Amino acid sequence: MSKSVLKPVAALVSVAALALSPLALSHLDENEFHQSYRQSYFALLGANFGPMGAMVKGEMPWNQEQLQGFADDFNAVVSLNLLRGFPDGSDKGTTRAKPEIWENRDDFAQKLSDMQAAAKDLGVAVKGGDRAAIAQQVGAVGQTCKACHDEYKSKDYLY
Repeated sequence: MSKSVLKPVAALVSVAALALSPLALSHLDENEFHQSYRQSYFALLGANFGPMGAMVKGEMPWNQEQLQGFADDFNAVVSLNLLRGFPDGSDKGTTRAKPEIWENRDDFAQKLSDMQAAAKDLGVAVKGGDRAAIAQQVGAVGQTCKACHDEYKSKDYLY
């Protein structure tokens, strides 16, 4: 990458990091740490997946460089240990997590693993630059998200 492009890219990454930091920190609640951890994780996933979906749908201008950054960050977030945010007893409090998560831990963990695998495939597709392949993988990731949401996410906060 040339020096003339490197500075603006570095500035964009810095601004994005600063802009996304409040999303993660806004969920921190020392009284409900595990719920905060989960909510922050999902906020960062959405902040990175949303623009990729918008590019694929034509709702946002296609920018391969930005797409690569979102895919890289999405994969970084997906690699975090989400399961540590679901210990016994963390089903109470401000959460959208349905009790079925704790009743079906193996299935929940498998759905998370499916999302992680689809995210890796999305990263490969984005690196390849083929728009059709990228769109297909965005759809595949979306389906893994939906599979978990359908089963384990309440529409409203539970207390």
